[in-house]
Amino acid sequence: MNQDRKKFAVILFVFLVAYYLPVNSVRVRGAFIESFAMLHEYAREHVIFCLVPAFFIAGAIAVFVSQASVMKYFGPQANKLLSYTVASVSGAILAVCSCTVLPLFAGIYTRGAGLGPAVSFLYSGPAINVLAIILTARVLGFEMGVARAVGAIGFAFIVGLLMHLIFLKEEKAKARDLEAFDNNAVQEARPLWKTTTHVAIMIGILVFANWGRPVVESGLWAKVYMAKWVISGVLMSMLALTLLSWFEKDELRQWVSATWEFAKQILPLLFGGVLVAGFLLGRPGHEGVIPSRVVESLVGGNSLFANFFAAVSGAFMYFATLTEVPILQGLIGSGMGKGPALALLLAGPSLSLPSMLVINSILGFKKTATYVVIVVILATVAGLVYGSIR
Repeated sequence: MNQDRKKFAVILFVFLVAYYLPVNSVRVRGAFIESFAMLHEYAREHVIFCLVPAFFIAGAIAVFVSQASVMKYFGPQANKLLSYTVASVSGAILAVCSCTVLPLFAGIYTRGAGLGPAVSFLYSGPAINVLAIILTARVLGFEMGVARAVGAIGFAFIVGLLMHLIFLKEEKAKARDLEAFDNNAVQEARPLWKTTTHVAIMIGILVFANWGRPVVESGLWAKVYMAKWVISGVLMSMLALTLLSWFEKDELRQWVSATWEFAKQILPLLFGGVLVAGFLLGRPGHEGVIPSRVVESLVGGNSLFANFFAAVSGAFMYFATLTEVPILQGLIGSGMGKGPALALLLAGPSLSLPSMLVINSILGFKKTATYVVIVVILATVAGLVYGSIR
């Protein structure tokens, strides 16, 4: 009965929106164009080289990595310092956006990772992006770059710990359910180093195929960028060898099946979320149904409201990797305060409306809402503190 009521509520909401939507408005028509333009850009720039590898990595974790291995490092009984450190540092390695990290998060969480370490990983993946932090320091100033780096690393620990403590009762129940799970009784299908190598190769493909253009056309980062497709090709060859040498056909079928399960769970929600985000806010430099001047007028100065609004706006906006920096450069030029700018930087890359929809399907509404609220509050406080000392 409850399900029928929910479906009726959704149908009624869609009907009322469709009935009263001012389709003759130039802004609304432009917002519709923006929603599909954003989906077009998302499909071209993020699906093939970001999401597809991420889905295959998530499928590999679900099939090839034993539950014992995941629980040893990320489970409820794992060493907290080790699990949170590994989860937080992973962001510096992956350098992915808020949507690409979702299949990886789903993979480790469904294999038994504790809520705290899993959420630390979820936040750190998009937030602790080395190139994005460097670009922030170069474009927005050294102090802003340092503040972003310190805030992102600290948040990865704090957000995970708070989620663990808030849902401690459920985590303890989960730990009790796993007490009978004997790690020593689980036989790995192959040596752990082989599974680790296989997953590491796929992570390497994900990282190098998406290696961003450097700020300065010299140095190690630029050299790697020039050779990224050669490196990716070598890694693809290595991946083919591991598949042929180490895995049985049945295992490969299970891998593909698990990959497809993640894809069909996540992709529809992501695409729907991108459409809604494009309709409301538009692409960088373009207008959605909400005028950009409204946002600019609300984030000036360093008031509590300005920082809170910047954090909330960042949480719902979709930022492709590195795009948050030029967007903020334009907003600061229009009068945005330094505190709200940092608040947006700490909330924006790690969250988006599309990612919230997917996280909700994995964690449920209560945990998702708690995660979003924690990130927004922490970002608001960080912005207030930074703005007061600037």
